[in-house]
Parts: sequence; structure tokens; C-alpha cells
Amino acid sequence: MSKLIVEHLDIDAENLNYAHMAGKMEGLTWHAVDRHNWKGEYPYKPFVDFQIAHNGSAIILHYAVKEDFIKGQYVRPNESVWEDSCVEFFISFDQKKHYYNLEFNVVGTGLIGYGTQIKAERTRLNADTIMQVATTTSILSYQGRKQWNIILYIPIAVFAKSPIRSLAGLSAHANFYKCGDALPEPHFMSWAPISWPKPNFHLPEFFGELEFL
Repeated sequence: MSKLIVEHLDIDAENLNYAHMAGKMEGLTWHAVDRHNWKGEYPYKPFVDFQIAHNGSAIILHYAVKEDFIKGQYVRPNESVWEDSCVEFFISFDQKKHYYNLEFNVVGTGLIGYGTQIKAERTRLNADTIMQVATTTSILSYQGRKQWNIILYIPIAVFAKSPIRSLAGLSAHANFYKCGDALPEPHFMSWAPISWPKPNFHLPEFFGELEFL
């Protein structure tokens, strides 16, 4: 099973600009979202890496993406951001019984759901809760290649359905994804491998382990 350590970092969202936040995270390890689980049907492979840290009261997640096409159509919470250039983070705090799916597109629009892997038992969080996630982004175009970065500052208040007072010392299960269902070259990448016939991220049995220091 994939596993990573989430380091504690002295960082907050008071100075929320991309250069500042990225500088604070500069020394953290980069992890690849490079599991090309369905490459036969979806051969295109963007380059995706992420860094993750916490400060006890929030998870800080930094994605770096290089791809040929960028789309950021959706601008309101809980719209279909997975059709855009989108990164996702699914996390469970109760041994994979329930999990949160956090999905954000290139312009920082978010969708967050919670429940079991049975679709009828999942609900979307309200817009006010989703907007507690602070985002900052950067986009670069060079010689036809697009690079975009997004930093998510996710306070534990977003995980209100889980009894979390501090992230320090917690264990969790999670996976990290990159998708773009409605892009010219759809793709479905993950950090931890997924063994399933068709693209599906809602499979907590394939989540990896997180250990928060």
C-alpha cells in the first residue's frame, strides 16, 4: 500500500499569495501522481506532482501540473469541476468507511462531498463550507506547453463530520488525482494505484496511508 508522511509546517493563510505559500513549502518532498491506470483507453499522460503538509488545524496541498490544454469553465461551488483541468484529494479518517472528496479546477473552484462509496449515501457540502478552503493559483504557458499550480489551504472545519481537534498524530487514508473528463484528451491519473476496469476514483479500498506528524 502506498504511504506518505505529512510533515508539520509553520504556515497559515494570512498571506495567501502563490509565491509566498510555495516558498514556505519549498523544502517539502514532491510526490508523483503518475499511476496511469487506464492508459489503454486514455493514453494521454500529463505530468503531475504534489506536496502536502499540515499545521495542526489545516492541510496544505500544493499541486504542480503540466499539460497540453487547460480549461477552467466552472466558477461556482459544486459545479462539474471534474470536466475542467482538475486536481482531486480524497481522504478518510475512519478506516475508509466514509471519505471526503475534494475536487478543485484550475481557477480554484471547488466541489466537496462526503459519505460512503455508495453514491446514494453521499452528499455535497454546502457552498459556505467549500469556500472555507482558501486557494491560490499560478498559470504559465511556454512553447505550447501549459503549466499550472494550485495551493489549497483546507481547515479542519471542512471535515466537520469527523471528530478532529488536531491533525497532529492522526492516521488517515487518501488518494490524490488529476483528471479532465471534458478536455480534448481526457485523462485519469492517481497517486496510489487503482485496479478497476473503468475510470473510478470513488474506490476507498485503493486509498494509500497518510501519517500526520
